[in-house]
Amino acid sequence: MSLFLNVILPIMAVFAAGYVLQRIRLLDVKSVSAVSLYILSPALVFVSLYDASFDRDFLIIFIYIFVLFFIMVLLNKIVARVFKWSPSVESASILATGFMNSGNYGLPVVLFSVGQEAVPFAIFIMVVQALQNNFFGVYYASRSTSGMKRAVLNVLKMPTTYAAILAFVFQQFSIPVPEAAHSTLSMVGDAAIPVMMVMLGMQLASITGLKLNWQVLISAVTLKMIVAPLIAFGFVAIVDMDPIIASVLIIISAMPTAATTTMYAIEFDTEPELVSSITFAATLVSIVTITLLLNIVS
Repeated sequence: MSLFLNVILPIMAVFAAGYVLQRIRLLDVKSVSAVSLYILSPALVFVSLYDASFDRDFLIIFIYIFVLFFIMVLLNKIVARVFKWSPSVESASILATGFMNSGNYGLPVVLFSVGQEAVPFAIFIMVVQALQNNFFGVYYASRSTSGMKRAVLNVLKMPTTYAAILAFVFQQFSIPVPEAAHSTLSMVGDAAIPVMMVMLGMQLASITGLKLNWQVLISAVTLKMIVAPLIAFGFVAIVDMDPIIASVLIIISAMPTAATTTMYAIEFDTEPELVSSITFAATLVSIVTITLLLNIVS
């Protein structure tokens, strides 16, 4: 109960604040998202990765994120074959289960439950997930040649991609960052997590259409909220790693659907109401599942 009160409830309160604000004022979510995407998140990514030490642990994280994604794609294809889903429904399920909300939701949960020392690992996951989301998310939303081209362009346009590369280059070549610049970037980066939390609430409030296809909804939510963390438990059991990283991988794997997948579903008309329904349902279910998971991990 203490984990729920000290970790989940405060996070949900911030999400709720964004949700209520959006319902009352109907703000432009894209503008808030742009501030986070182009200013706050790159600063957070650069400072966190610049101050971290790149070693075997980051390679393990990188491998795991892709292993998890391709396992989820495979499971979705099996379920789609069993239930005879159409290609668009299969793509919608992949969008809803293959990409977890590692930023807006995962970062604060890792920070509050594991601690500040785990944040660089969670941020690295966020960067890798963003690259994955912008490439494979667009691909599965469009399933066309133009989609592949758009996917590559999306990755190249991401500011956090260049922030991560710069942090790696500066660290590997021992290029010092002036204290004034580092302090400024740290200050700006510190605002990223609370803004992302408020933004998730606003994004959920902006969901207008829901499609209650119970077969797909239950299958997708089960894969996302139960099967994915079980895969994480299996991975950390067979791979030797730092306990902190193991906790981060399990927690992030249990995150609900990334809100950005809804935008891709809308843009490419890939069952947008179904993807929105799964995103909303998974976020609600996560209140229970993540609380239980944190008690197990702790």
